[in-house]
Amino acid sequence: MPESKNPAPKHPIPRRPILLAAGGTGGHLFPAEALAEVLVHRGELVELVTDTRVDNWVERFPGDVNTITAGTVTGSSLEARIRGLWRLLVGLKQAYALLGRINPKVVVGFGGYPTVPPILAARFKGIPTIIHEGNAVMGRANRFLAPKVDRIATGFPLKTDEFPEKTEVTGNPVRKPVLHAAEIPYPVLTEGGPVRLLVFGGSQGARVMSDVLPNALQNMPEELRKRIHITQQARDEDVFRVTKLYEKMGVAHVVEHFFSDLPQRIAESHLVIGRAGASTVSELGVIGRPAILVPLPGALDQDQAANGEVLAKAGGAIVMAQSAFTPIALAELIGKLVAEPTLLTNMATSARRIGVPNAAERLATEVLSILRPA
Repeated sequence: MPESKNPAPKHPIPRRPILLAAGGTGGHLFPAEALAEVLVHRGELVELVTDTRVDNWVERFPGDVNTITAGTVTGSSLEARIRGLWRLLVGLKQAYALLGRINPKVVVGFGGYPTVPPILAARFKGIPTIIHEGNAVMGRANRFLAPKVDRIATGFPLKTDEFPEKTEVTGNPVRKPVLHAAEIPYPVLTEGGPVRLLVFGGSQGARVMSDVLPNALQNMPEELRKRIHITQQARDEDVFRVTKLYEKMGVAHVVEHFFSDLPQRIAESHLVIGRAGASTVSELGVIGRPAILVPLPGALDQDQAANGEVLAKAGGAIVMAQSAFTPIALAELIGKLVAEPTLLTNMATSARRIGVPNAAERLATEVLSILRPA
């Protein structure tokens, strides 16, 4: 029998993954996780490269997870800058070796300094690159990388867009629990009924919430305070103190360090009080819940202030500077909103208008559009 003109290769060419690069915090990792799930559904292999802060999150990522050294050349002293530069060079060497081993089709960066070495290594190797900026103001790592990448995707329209020819607003990818929570209708506030408040602020923001919220409730009229049901995230060292304050006031409460089901709790709330990180603002938009947002002060880029402005302009949030976030002011604002339930309902509807539930799908399309022929 004649031999086939096109015999099957003895060693099939291995499939090339798409490499996602992200800083080791939830704000960077959650969108990466959401994109990875969509890419896997579309038949792609995915891998992640991040730093050692990733912890147990790796268990949820649908692909291999790699860690590298990361550093920033900014700092308050020459010694700190030199140390950061050395870590960056070490990370670049590690990233170059990683890309040589897995040969990705494309590298996608989600911000944070662990993104820099893989994107630079990809550029050296001629691999297509795209970065995703979740905030309305581009962060420092992405700002450094923006001129060097093939494409830029953003969660919100950027306040300053220096590369409009290669920038696309895709929205911020959200996790499946957020999409499930978005199916829950807003729990309309009834006269005399419970008022469900959800308070969270992340590791950097929970302390001010723990200081202000109990005092704000203390400044409310008793008839309103009795209606409050508060669910609050607090730092470990604050949980006991805040719990005791609510117990003393007779306020229904759940105070914990961490909520694994936060999207569900957002959906069950009449009003959310928190910081204005990109993921928070995006999840509030997709689920459609009104919020009082207190941007983290002192941020170099003022990214949270810009994010909060997006939701506030849409009518879905009220932004309070931390200097104005006092117990008396907060008590008065909550009282005003509760006294006119239609305000909260309208804010919920307005918040949903900026939500982009298919952001992960849109970002996946952008990623796949820059693939080059094998």
